[in-house]
This record gives sequence, structure tokens and C-alpha cells, in this order.
Amino acid sequence: MTSLFQSDPAVLVLEDGTRHVGRAYGARGTTLGEVVFATGMTGYQETLTDPSYAGQIVLQTAPHIGNTGMNHEDPESRRIWVSGYIVRDPSRIVSNWRADESLDDALVGDGVVGISGIDTRAVTRHIRSAGSMRGGVFSGDAASLDEEEQLRLVREAPQMAGLNLSAEVSVAAAEVTPATAERIGNLAVLDLGVKQSTIDNLAARGFDVHVLPQNVTIDDIRAIDPVAVFYSNGPGDPAASDDHVELLRGVLDDGLPFFGICFGNQLLGRALGYGTYKLPFGHRGINQPVLDRSTGRVEITAHNHGFAVDAPLDVVSESPNGYGRVEVSHVDLNDNVVEGLRALDIPAFSVQYHPEAAAGPHDANYLFDRFKDMVVASLAERPTRDETSPQGSARFVSPAARSTTGGESAARSTTEADDDSRARSDSPSREAGIGSGGSAPEARGGMPRETANPERGTQRIPDDTDTEENA
Repeated sequence: MTSLFQSDPAVLVLEDGTRHVGRAYGARGTTLGEVVFATGMTGYQETLTDPSYAGQIVLQTAPHIGNTGMNHEDPESRRIWVSGYIVRDPSRIVSNWRADESLDDALVGDGVVGISGIDTRAVTRHIRSAGSMRGGVFSGDAASLDEEEQLRLVREAPQMAGLNLSAEVSVAAAEVTPATAERIGNLAVLDLGVKQSTIDNLAARGFDVHVLPQNVTIDDIRAIDPVAVFYSNGPGDPAASDDHVELLRGVLDDGLPFFGICFGNQLLGRALGYGTYKLPFGHRGINQPVLDRSTGRVEITAHNHGFAVDAPLDVVSESPNGYGRVEVSHVDLNDNVVEGLRALDIPAFSVQYHPEAAAGPHDANYLFDRFKDMVVASLAERPTRDETSPQGSARFVSPAARSTTGGESAARSTTEADDDSRARSDSPSREAGIGSGGSAPEARGGMPRETANPERGTQRIPDDTDTEENA
């Protein structure tokens, strides 16, 4: 582990010309990306290995990072994905019996350029006021580059808006994890940046989890005879993922139950016919309060998203693409951003946050049970299989016909699944669910300043009383 008092110089350069001089941390060199902040006070290993952070330079608002080192049991994927890393006070020693190496060494091993010893609170407040922006970390020899040259490199880096990063993070070939509970059937998981804890949770609900490359076709999905389809979290702009949207429309047309999280929520929104937009500085951390509008319960949830769905908050709307009625099931209490969608006439729902949240909180983990119940209910009502078709696929009703003939049945099966899940819940926080109706709450703190269209949710700029960990 490199001595933090003998490390090379480093500088963080933002695209607006702001500069912060500190010390090199991790690998030396140059890295470019979108600078964002994450507010979690724990779980930095899960953050670093979350593929959703690909293309981003992550700043930790918690001041002390690295205390527990890194271990080989908790990674969410095969490597560290962040483009760069910013911390204030990295731990000088590792103090945890599970640690296999220091965080500094892990960053070096995966070639991640970082910076330490800067005022991370000042950077966070700047981003909250000006919005997420491109930046670069220059360390070692790169730290001595001309300031104008460093700024030029930053401004030439690609913007996150319009960027498709799915191919970077997806598996190259299908991988299968067998069910670890009573088997229900094959689950097709489109890997847009899936986390290991998501796979584990799905396998624990009785699914043989088939993690598929992001470029599969609808025929590839049908070939495994799935009982349902799942879209994972992932990086990039949903507006740049039209192929994944079209694939999802094929899934919905086949009548297969669907569950999406994070990026998958945004893609469901677009498949249903709604738009998406970029948030000023996004939601990243493990302390976001989300309201379940059907129960009035609030879940503390883990987030990592810079985009959101633009759907009507206060009414049940008709899917512009013909999939029947849709409601916003969950909203963020900080800014009224859409945090969940539920289709009322087909078996499909999604949430914008992370119910798998390996580092916690676990308030939303029940959603995997709800998905299982929806699939089981759907299987009980599935039509007789067509013996003449290549894969014996069921004769499913088209979306247009479903909205008038099959919608009531699909909506009923989802509702019954919700009721079963609530009955099994072992705590009030696990009873919160995906349901109907409800008005959007007023944003907490009076929403002193708005940075987005209030009809689709706004991100407020917190005042000086906000603590650093809740930045």
C-alpha cells in the first residue's frame, strides 16, 4: 500500500474550468468521465464493482473511505467499473478480518485512477448547483500537463447523454445460475450491467437465471422457454438503447411477465411509450426515501441513476404504445422523481432503485418475492401451449386485444400476487408494494429551488443545513 503522505500529486479538472489539487490515489495516469457523487457511508466495494457506474468518476461524500479494505466475497461483478475515484481521507491502514487487500491496491490492480485529499464537500455542492459534468483526474506525470491541455481533454470527452455503454458491461455469452429454491422455471435476464446480488436473489426465488448478452434477439429469448424476463440495472442513456426497447416490446407482446430495475425501469417506460430525461445530478447512494403510493409506506432505498422516466404522476394513464393502463407506483420524496411503474393490464412492473442492495438497506428486497408471485400467478393462467409451434410457445393475446379482453385477468393476477406477498411480509417495511393510485407528495423541505420540470419530478438543491452524508 502506497504511503498517503508520499504519493504523487494529482488534480481534478471539471469541464467548467474548476480545479482541485490533491494526491494521487490508486493507479497513476489520466481518466475522463462524468463526475458524480455517491452518498453512501458504507458499501464502497459494492459501489466500485457496480457496472452501472461505468463511464463515471465517482466522488464519495463520506470522508473516510477504505477502512475495511477489499475482499473477494462482496464484489458485485468481475471488476471495478468506475472510471475514476475521488475521496477525501483514504484510510492509512486496513482494519477488517475479511479484507484480502487494501482499496488502494485494488484500484491499482484494475487500473483505476483516483485522487484524494481534496475538499469533497465543496465539489459535491458545486455539482448540486451546476449539475453533473464531465471531468478528469490527472496524476503522476499527467498532473504536470498544461492546464489548458487538461481542460481540452476533459471537454473533448463524450457526454453521458446519448451514450450507450451496454456492450461494455454485458457478458459475451450466456451464463446460467441454477435455482437455489423450489424451481419455477427459466428466467431470461438481459445483462445491461447486472449485479451478482441480483442474480443471487432471483435464484433464491426458484428461477434458473439465464444471464444473456445485451445483443440477444427475441428469438434467442424464446429459445430458452422463459417463464419471465428481467432487465437489469446498467449505465448509459436509455434514449440511446432503442434496440433494447424494441426487444422489450417483443417480450410484452408475447405476454411474458416482466420486472425491471434501474435502467430496466427506464427501458420499460420507453417501451410503454413514455419519455426519459436526464436529472441535474442524479440519485446515488443508499439513503433515498421512496414512497409506495398504494400503501403510504416509505422505503429507504439504494439508488444509482442519472436519468428518469417522464410519466404522469397523479393519474392512471394509457400507454402511448397500446399496452393498456399504467400508473406511477413509487416516487422519490426528495424531488418527486418517478421511482416505479406498474402496468395494470399486462404483467409488468419496474422500480428505479435497487431492491438487491447488497450493502443495504434491504427495505425493498420483498420486490423479488412480488415478482415471483406474479410469475406463479401468470403461469397458473397461461393459455394451453401450441404444440405446433417451434418452442411450444403459448398463444398470447396481442396488446390491443389484451387491453379489452385479457387486461382484467392480467391485472387481477398481479394484484393477487401483491396480496400474497404482503401476507407473507415479516415487517412493515417489507409490506410496501406496487399498487394503484395516490397523489404525489409535496417534496420535503419545501423544494426551495427546482432544476427540472415539476410535472415530471424535480431535483431540489438542499440548503446549508444538509449534512455531508445526505448531500
